[in-house]
Amino acid sequence: MIRLHVKGDIKAAAPVAPTLDQSRYLTQVMRLKLGDELLVFNGRDGEWRCTIAEVLKKGVILRAEEQVRPQTLGPDLELIVAVVKKARVETIVEKAAELGARRVRLVLTKRTNADRIRLDRLDAIAEEAAEQTGRMDVPPVDDPIKLDALLDGWEAGRRLMFCDETGGAPAGSALREAGEGPWSILIGPEGGFSPEEGERLRSLPFTTAVSLGPRILRADTAAIAAMTLWQAAVGDWER
Repeated sequence: MIRLHVKGDIKAAAPVAPTLDQSRYLTQVMRLKLGDELLVFNGRDGEWRCTIAEVLKKGVILRAEEQVRPQTLGPDLELIVAVVKKARVETIVEKAAELGARRVRLVLTKRTNADRIRLDRLDAIAEEAAEQTGRMDVPPVDDPIKLDALLDGWEAGRRLMFCDETGGAPAGSALREAGEGPWSILIGPEGGFSPEEGERLRSLPFTTAVSLGPRILRADTAAIAAMTLWQAAVGDWER
């Protein structure tokens, strides 16, 4: 069944108004008609079975029939990635949503050299991935921030999985030893972190420096590998 993410509240028997683009998708692409059903979620009120109640010239109106799943959230995992080329950033955001990251944060490092970022495009990619994968929320994508500023304002109690291309402990065993809890995964830029950045990251008390294997990975591959290892070690794949 089609799943749609909406911004507004969802309550029993209440109308739900998709955007104009979403309405066109439902009626013109998916060919839904009056009375047809779909699933709707907003990240707050759970997942609901809705029907198409009205088809207007400019959009459709849905009616919330029943809640089919209560609201849940996945593990508290952030993906932090240095800005790279546009196509690779888009892939990273899509896979982060598919693999359960709760949030995506973009950082600027000394070796960042990338295209201009369109956050609206990245938000749309994350939303579509969430709709397709069955998750109950859409991970937000934050504006880029300098790495030093990110580390200066680090959240107390959150651990950082630093994917260190110069070497580190095997990821699986290091993560299991560090344990569960709020985590962030940090992926560097093309060319890696500068020596000064790497030294600072390794010195921080909340950092777990890990290796992603004997080969140098591109940023998008590294992000997918790191999230997969994290989910298998301390995430929700074994629950």
